[in-house]
Amino acid sequence: MTTLPTFFLSHGGGPWPWMREQFGSAYDQLDASLRDLPRQAGGKPSAILVVTAHWEGGEFLVSAAARPPMIYDYGGFPPHTYQIQYPAPGSPELAARVAQLLGTRARLDHERGFDHGTFSAMYPAFPQADVPIVQLSLRQGLDPAEHLAAGRLLRPLRDEGVLIVGSGLSFHNLRAFNASGAEAARVFDAWLRETMAAAPAERTARLLAWERAPAARLAHPREEHLLPLMVVVGAAEDSAAQVVYHEDRFMGALAVSSFRLA
Repeated sequence: MTTLPTFFLSHGGGPWPWMREQFGSAYDQLDASLRDLPRQAGGKPSAILVVTAHWEGGEFLVSAAARPPMIYDYGGFPPHTYQIQYPAPGSPELAARVAQLLGTRARLDHERGFDHGTFSAMYPAFPQADVPIVQLSLRQGLDPAEHLAAGRLLRPLRDEGVLIVGSGLSFHNLRAFNASGAEAARVFDAWLRETMAAAPAERTARLLAWERAPAARLAHPREEHLLPLMVVVGAAEDSAAQVVYHEDRFMGALAVSSFRLA
């Protein structure tokens, strides 16, 4: 079986795929990149592991429900967005495999549903909802080294037909999710793209020291939307990275990117 790539996806804001009328063309580039994900991955995977920015635990938590419910983890959106269904199956078998690989670092959660970091990113890519999805949480403390190490432990999944996806945002400062954040987004995103293009050892070192990047804490006052990147880099640490989505005027002003490692 072919070794699958890993991805870090900037997943946009809230339930945007179900708000076309409200957002107009604002999400066209992101939508096109996500629709192209199956091709970029080499075809439909047997299952997907989503490392989600919207879930944290004292341990790495792994969703193990066979039929995950929905979690509408946003506020102030139209009523219909609280009725969204993305009925992809879970995979208790994959969840157990993830927990096995992570060892004492992980615990299964049999109740967890799909949050919007998962369903808003996966719906454009796999609209038929026919690929089993398991979610992996971040670990409280948000230590980049710990999340890189977790990714290294998950590396075997890439040879088992499992697509590892980190779902976050390369810029996540909701108080500056407009023109006021444009300069911070621009300089941090430039640093991030330069970092991801570096040789593997340098890339890892730069990511571990991400707080020293230009405008780091302006781009990520809290780093939960960046940490999924550490996991997918750890799972493909010797691989080259490429930008698979970039725009400089996301939501009218912001530089954002997504990456593929293979």
